[in-house]
Amino acid sequence: MPSHQKGRVTKGEVEAAVRNAIIKFEQEFMGRGPDDVRAFIVRDILLVRLKGVLTPAERQLAKTVEGIDMVKRLRQNLIAQGRDRLCEQVGEITGAKVIALFTDIDTYVGERVLVFTLDRDIETAFQ
Repeated sequence: MPSHQKGRVTKGEVEAAVRNAIIKFEQEFMGRGPDDVRAFIVRDILLVRLKGVLTPAERQLAKTVEGIDMVKRLRQNLIAQGRDRLCEQVGEITGAKVIALFTDIDTYVGERVLVFTLDRDIETAFQ
């Protein structure tokens, strides 16, 4: 990643690289990318917020309680299938080991949140 400092990447550059990796992951696994993705490094946590993630079919399904459950289960299964690759990519980008990945989706507003916990505080490296 390019940087204006001598060989050092900025927090913003790392967050942008994570954002791009998540967009690519969503495109490959869901067939379409989200409308907006934002990544935030907070000490030993990487928080990713995705807006506009539901496909038209999922939006239709999410109109019923059973449909909401189906959409959530489908998304959880897809993340489970791609989890290792996703955690590996985040590890390569951040230089830290991913300890855990938590995710949930709000089908009402069409947003998903991914929370990666890392083996160390990477935010301090940027200060």
